[in-house]
Amino acid sequence: MRIHTFTQEQWLPQPRGEIFSFFADARNLEAITPPWVGFQILTPEPIAMKVGAIIDYRIRLHGFSLRWRTEITAWSPSDLFVDEQRRGPYRRWIHTHRFADRDGGTLCLDEVEYAVPGGALVNRWLVRPDIARIFAYRRQVLAGRFGPPAIT
Repeated sequence: MRIHTFTQEQWLPQPRGEIFSFFADARNLEAITPPWVGFQILTPEPIAMKVGAIIDYRIRLHGFSLRWRTEITAWSPSDLFVDEQRRGPYRRWIHTHRFADRDGGTLCLDEVEYAVPGGALVNRWLVRPDIARIFAYRRQVLAGRFGPPAIT
């Protein structure tokens, strides 16, 4: 199984606690996921975010409706959390979210380790472009919600 890695960094002008609180609310996942993914949280609210929390979703990929289950496997408020796929479209999905104080705001670092059925061609032509589009949308929504970076 070949493991691929996707990383993205984004600086936001708000304090780390505020940014982490936004990400710690599972309902906000729908707001930062593009509409074409058809993302819907199925787990009843409230969802207590902590190690061991299980969250079920429904997503749509290339016209197929799929169920996805993740588990929070690391939880360090204001610093990081990790969600890992337990059931879903990937052979492996481990998404690490890190938050650090930077230049009067917060640096958000995302690292996704993933493996796909179908190998390198499926990743190159379908999966990697989808992940890049999803994270580009997320970047845009977060910039709009938390304001553009200050011009220095």
